[in-house]
Order: sequence, then structure tokens, then C-alpha cells
Amino acid sequence: MEISVLMSVYIKERPEFLERALESIFNQTLKPKEFVLVKDGTLTRELEMILNKERKKFEENNIAFICVQLENNMGLGIALQKGLEKCRSDYVARMDSDDIAVRDRFEVQAEYMQKNTDVSVVGGYISEFIEEGKTLRTKTMPLNHDELYKYGKYRNPLNHMTVLFKKKDVLEVGGYQPMPGLEDYYLWSRMLAKKYRIANIDKVLVNARLGNFSNRRGGLGYFLTYFRLRKIQNKLHYTNISEFIIGIMFTALITLAPNNIRGGLYRVLRKKKYSL
Repeated sequence: MEISVLMSVYIKERPEFLERALESIFNQTLKPKEFVLVKDGTLTRELEMILNKERKKFEENNIAFICVQLENNMGLGIALQKGLEKCRSDYVARMDSDDIAVRDRFEVQAEYMQKNTDVSVVGGYISEFIEEGKTLRTKTMPLNHDELYKYGKYRNPLNHMTVLFKKKDVLEVGGYQPMPGLEDYYLWSRMLAKKYRIANIDKVLVNARLGNFSNRRGGLGYFLTYFRLRKIQNKLHYTNISEFIIGIMFTALITLAPNNIRGGLYRVLRKKKYSL
């Protein structure tokens, strides 16, 4: 199976984090056919140096290294769509610029997709950390499509940085579209509404660097973005009116809570595979 890896990076990324992310892609037991990186605006000299060094290593090992330069910072949704359009493989793996993929991630996902040809997107668990090598917690997820279909009405059903998907199926529902902080959840909602099948693998696929997550996922602006998504889910008939109302109530509880309470709620939710 040929795989394209899709990543976006912007000026505020730390060079050492980007380097570790790229190393984890290069060291996979199943090498990708190509790596597509979107530069979401101008990067620092240090980031460019890392990219130049890694490009040489990738290309020496017959992995195409493709950079897409955006003149200005456009946000993740637009950046990923621009990159997706440049991917030449039928299967695309997402990767964040500060995370570390486990060594057999692509091999495990490729084997799963070959055995489950009806699945359009497959993700997995993440191990969250602040200091490398010291796991804070593992974010588990429901595994099969039927569970994820129900789960996705209230919570994001896939860990975005772990997914491998069929490019054709993602493009058929419109690909990545702007919705700050919820670009991936918006995409999965459209796919689930259109009856595409998704799944998760019962395995940690990515070691995810944990920043100030709870602060970024709160506030009135974030709630309003979520409210827009909930309305779209209902308009697509993915949710009925009672599910829409429950979703809004759940979203308000999380996003409008004070930061310290929100952080505690996220810690609890990450321990519960099937909770709202």
C-alpha cells in the first residue's frame, strides 16, 4: 500500500519538535511513498533548516518530500486541503508537527485497511505527554463503526493525528474546510452523515505532545464554533432534535466552564471510552 503523509506547520512550531515528528515518519517500518508538508505562512530560519536537512534524508531514501507554501497563515482547514490536493497516493496519513508516531503505525494501519476494505478512515489511541518518555495518560476511543457513529454525535470520534484515510472518500464529502479547532470533527461528521465507515485500532499509534489544551478548547468563541458544528450535524440529519439539544448542553458545559474545571473535565473524559 502506498501512503502519503500530510502535515501542516506554522511559524510558532518549535524546531526540535518538528524534527522529532519528521524522524518518527522516516523511521516507520512501512515507509510512506511521499511526505507532503504545507507551510502555513512564512517559517523561521530554524524551521527551514530542519526541513532542508530532513528533505535530503527523505529523498536519499526514495521518499518524495513535497512542500506547499502558503503566502499567509490561513489556518489548519485551508492548509490541509491545499496539501491533500497535492497528495498522490490513494491513502493519506495525517501527522501533526509536534507529535511522535510509534514505529509501526503505518504498517498496522495499512494491514487494517487491507483487511477492512469497507472502512474509509481508521485511527487509534494516543499517549499524551509533556516531557518525552513520560506518559501522562492514554486517550482511548471506541473501536467499531456503530459505536463511533453514536459517539460522534457528541464527541470527536477520531484522534486526528492518528488517522489514515482513503483520499477519494474524504474528497467526496468536500475534504477539509475551515472551522477553527474543529476542522477534523467537521469532516468526520460529514462522512458519518453520508454513511462512510470509520474505525479505531486498539493500539497507541501516536505519542501526542500535550500543550495548554484545556485553555485552547474553551471560551465563548470556541462554544460558538461548536454551536455552528452542532447545527450542521442536525441539518445533515446526522443528529435528531433531542441529540442536537443534548450536544449543545454538553458542549456548553465543557467550553464555558472555568479553565481549571475544564481541565478536570477533560481528564475525566479521557479516561472514559464511551462517555459523552
